[in-house]
Amino acid sequence: MSYTEDRRFFYKQLPEFWADMYGQEYALYNPCKISEDVPKAIKNLGEKAGRILFKTASLLQSESIEDDTLKLLGFPESILPFLRYQTPLAKTVIGRIDSIETPFGHKIMEFNSDTPTFIYECFKVNGLLSKHFGCSDPNEGMEEQLKQAVRSAILTAYRQLKTSHAPHIVFTAHDENTEDKQTVLYLKELSGFPSQFVPLDELVIKKNVGLFDQQGKKIDVLYRQTFPIELLIQDKDSETNEEIGLQLTQLVIQNKLAIVNPPSAFLLQSKAVLAVIWGLHEEQSPFFTKEEHEWIKHYFLPTYLEPDIFLNNKEKFVQKPVFGREGDTVRVFDENGSLIAKDQHNTYENYVSIYQKHVPLPKMKFESQQGVQEGHRMTGTFLINGKPSAFGYRIGNAITDNLSYFLPACLKK
Repeated sequence: MSYTEDRRFFYKQLPEFWADMYGQEYALYNPCKISEDVPKAIKNLGEKAGRILFKTASLLQSESIEDDTLKLLGFPESILPFLRYQTPLAKTVIGRIDSIETPFGHKIMEFNSDTPTFIYECFKVNGLLSKHFGCSDPNEGMEEQLKQAVRSAILTAYRQLKTSHAPHIVFTAHDENTEDKQTVLYLKELSGFPSQFVPLDELVIKKNVGLFDQQGKKIDVLYRQTFPIELLIQDKDSETNEEIGLQLTQLVIQNKLAIVNPPSAFLLQSKAVLAVIWGLHEEQSPFFTKEEHEWIKHYFLPTYLEPDIFLNNKEKFVQKPVFGREGDTVRVFDENGSLIAKDQHNTYENYVSIYQKHVPLPKMKFESQQGVQEGHRMTGTFLINGKPSAFGYRIGNAITDNLSYFLPACLKK
């Protein structure tokens, strides 16, 4: 059979999976063969970067950091009490580091800590494809780690509410978005708890009272894996113009609703946190140990809130909105500060930007329905409760966007 027929035969066994998106191929069929050194290097990245990121989140949530500092990082004043709200959960339950594999090790581009997708591909599909091709899955055993983390997060979040009744657990996503909905349903199934899926637009907020499902039952734990807080806080009632998104964050602060991921995950979502980390490193702040400074130097890229250093040093750099996804509103500038590449979308134009040293993604050839192509490969590494877990590849344009392919990976025999 041809590549296209083989691929169709395999993916038809996964009717819930979005193997095609936007009317074209998304999930590739032939896995990339990697050595055992690759997952080892990725595990090192996850362990060390996770420590740095979680430690920085604790600093930014502390009383020693003024509101003006958080506003400089792109957070609106209305969300600051929510950002500072502490929960017993990990800083983020499910987060994903996006990195560039270089000859000198991985370099972190960003941390999708609040609402990362790419979960089903890495924790489920990659293993099925590896088995199909008779090779070992580099993510073997990680689905169980994910399952335990989801279960633990829900129980911990519920216990903080200090109620005695059986918890009403709701998983939510946009009903019309296949990727979002199926990702959430996968986590719902993994949890094993009695729970409901309720589409986002059917949730009902009663100010200072609670969040309710379609039947009017009060929700205790809301699992919102794919709905970003930066969009939530812009949500207004179409009839009353009430800021219902902010009302939901108030319910969390009032301990009338528990959410997963927790508020700290949104704090880490801002790419400006990378500028904070790099700034503390450049000044050799005692906040980080000598060993941690070495980790930052090795894994993090120079990142600032202004482009001046790159312009003065005539270095290539990337401009990114502090909130943004799938390459949207990303621009690349050359050594003279001239724009040389940009994503076609400008959805996040109004957000504060960060400026990061440009490091190119590695190129490789791969097979698709369009034949053999060459693309730029990005590595996505999941942190589960701060610990390294499954990883996967996206391959496509120089700026990874929503049209980039999922490239499966398996270990060389």
